[in-house]
Amino acid sequence: MTEAVDTLRAAGFAGPYACAIVAGTGLGGLADGLADAVSRPYAEIPGFPGAGVSGHRGRLHRGSIAGRRVLVFEGRAHAYEHGNAAAMRVPLAAAQALGAACLLLTNASGSLMPAAGPGSLVRLSDHLNLSGMNPLVGEPSDARFVPMMRAYDPALNARLDAAAAACGIPLHAGVYAWFSGPSFETPAEVRMAGLLGADLVGMSTVPEVILARFLGLPVAAVSVVTNRAAGIGDGDPHHAETKQAAAAAAGDLVRLIQNFVAGLPGGDP
Repeated sequence: MTEAVDTLRAAGFAGPYACAIVAGTGLGGLADGLADAVSRPYAEIPGFPGAGVSGHRGRLHRGSIAGRRVLVFEGRAHAYEHGNAAAMRVPLAAAQALGAACLLLTNASGSLMPAAGPGSLVRLSDHLNLSGMNPLVGEPSDARFVPMMRAYDPALNARLDAAAAACGIPLHAGVYAWFSGPSFETPAEVRMAGLLGADLVGMSTVPEVILARFLGLPVAAVSVVTNRAAGIGDGDPHHAETKQAAAAAAGDLVRLIQNFVAGLPGGDP
């Protein structure tokens, strides 16, 4: 991680930052609107993962949104790519070391919620880790025993709700169930997740939430619903649909994030 931070500082990425933002599948357009942007491919940053999923371009950007300095991770590594739930540990640790005050995660998901169909935005209120993996496996210190009672920061959640209201964008709240992927969930798995309390299903985000809490970063997350989960109504998800629906909803998400960031303290250019 130290080598990554040194490389980024030398490239003009020294903080502080009001927020670090991870842009999920089809949501990388957020970086296009940054003012005074500086970009660096993940491949040029020591310890950063490669971008192995279409819809994830694999670049780190620094710039400003609404007068606040931010880091934007354009794409993430997933546990299903290499079997490593800690694939985003170095990037998130670098964000914390560079001075990011909090972390905002975005993703694409399948919905079990009748009121939240494709194109809807859902703020994550909690999660279910159904993958059997954890990014802190192998961590030797007692810091691995991370409390998860308020994993999704209440103050950041309130800021997201206020930003959505100010923009006139409906923002649902729901529980996200993490499946390892890369195959989509079966209808039986979706029914199981629903019985356990899930409102959304997906293949990312949860390990980053755990890592953020390990690193001491307050975290919030917003999901773009790209499809009904398998067996819910006409739900029969596939990756092309996920990318297309995420891109179609990206405008609302960008407006939400812009308003959210504008209300954050610190990170002035």
